Order: sequence, then C-alpha cells, then structure tokens
Amino acid sequence: MDLDLRLARYFAAVAQHGHFGRAAVALHITQPSLSRQIRALEQQVGARLFDRTPQGARLTAAGQVFLTHATALLKAASVAVADTRAAASPARLTVGYLHGVIVTPAVAVLRRQHPGAEVRTLHLAWNDARPALLERRADAVVCRLPLVTDGLEVTVLYAEPRVLLIPVGHRLAGKESVTLDNIAGEPLPRMATDPVWNDFWRAGSTATGPLLTSVEDKAELIASGEMVAIVPAGLASYRPDLTEVPLHGVDPAHVVLATRADERGRLLTDLRKAVRAHLTAPPR
Repeated sequence: MDLDLRLARYFAAVAQHGHFGRAAVALHITQPSLSRQIRALEQQVGARLFDRTPQGARLTAAGQVFLTHATALLKAASVAVADTRAAASPARLTVGYLHGVIVTPAVAVLRRQHPGAEVRTLHLAWNDARPALLERRADAVVCRLPLVTDGLEVTVLYAEPRVLLIPVGHRLAGKESVTLDNIAGEPLPRMATDPVWNDFWRAGSTATGPLLTSVEDKAELIASGEMVAIVPAGLASYRPDLTEVPLHGVDPAHVVLATRADERGRLLTDLRKAVRAHLTAPPR
C-alpha cells in the first residue's frame, strides 16, 4: 500500500486537536478539504478512524492503532530528511563549550579523522548551552548539569567535585575541607533567574546574595570579599586572589555532551565517540 505521508500528517493533526475545524486552521487548509482527505485515508486503510461528534472528533479503536503507527512513520520521515540533508551538506560542525571545560582533545581527534571538514569551537556563557543548540549556533555542547533536556540528547562524561571558592584572605582559606554548616549565612550568588541552577549551585542555601549574569562578575565579588560561591573544582586557577576549599556533603557536578535529539551524521557520530574516549575528569 502506498500511504501518502500528507494524509498521515492530516490524520495526526485531527487526532491532536480532537476537532476538524481546529486541525484545519493549524494545517492552513479548509475544513471541507480536510474532511475529504480523512475520508480518503479511511477508505485506503479500510477502517473508520474517527467518530464524528457534536463536540469534535474522537478516535475509534482502529484510529488509536493507526495513530501509533502514523506517529512513528512521520517521525521516521523527519529523521530521514534531516539525516539526508546532513549528509549532503558541507562537512561543518560547531562544538560549544563552557568556562573551565576543555574540549581540545576530542576536537583534535575529529579534525584528524576529517581533515576536509570545518570543525569549529564556540565559547558559551554559563546559561547559553541549550539556546545555542536550539538556535543551531552549535551542533554539540560540552557543558554542566543542571540543564533542561527536552529535545536534547545528553550523555554524562564525568563528575567534578564541587568546592567553595573564596578570597585568599577568607577565614576558611587553607582548611582541608569545609561543609555547608561552615558557610551558613554567608552571601551566595544567584545567577539570573534560573531556579534549578540556583538550587544546585547554592546547594539549597536560603542565604541572600547578589543577582548576577556573568562568571566574571561573580569572581570579582568573591575576590573583593563580598560573598563566597560553590563552583566546580579548578575554577580558581586563573586568579591568584582566589582559592578553593574542598566542600564535603554535597554531590558532585557532572559534565555532559548535549546535542539535538535524533540528530545524526558522520561528523556528529564521530564527535560523540571522541568525546566519550578523550574527555575525562582532569587530575586534581
């Protein structure tokens, strides 16, 4: 049977909206035309797919079965087109990364494997990983959790200890380790208005602290003694006026590779392999 994907898409729209009129508006066609198309589909599959009611349209038992297959068929068609376009387009890949995350080993491997490809790197702000992927400014991003993963494929690469970042003259500087009790009441930064991010990087603290948008501003306020912060281990190395103290009693952070879900292509497949093989936790 030659099933028209256009009819499957029309069917899925009516199933989603539960109403021929609303589905027609979403599809930008007239309702009579949509009704004719659905009747043609029902004749083709040999079953009534909808019960028409005064309230709209309700899937029949046969319609429920067909919806499962139609959804899979439409998704497979979308992936097939995307993969084909990726294979036919010029070999180009952009790898995003965040402050303190090193992608060089994996990128170097990919460049050696694909000498004719254009492999770029792109530094991103702490909160720009997901937008960069969805806006297609990057094809893959190595970043830290937490991250909204809807529409993304995420692979955990390694864990990073969380430490306390303080000025070198702070009362806790030089300690072998500290706990959250040691910083009770200390101002901690809030980064923009991301509640999930703030809860994780403030470790549930309710202490007040400045609302910031950049890592650089955070480092400056810590160095001046205005606050302390919980950060991934290793971030203090670029400023001699800051120091880290191991923080016990909190789970580690995780560095991940994030890509758009269901997106393939030889370059992206080889990048995933290179990242898993060569991006590991740095020695501490």
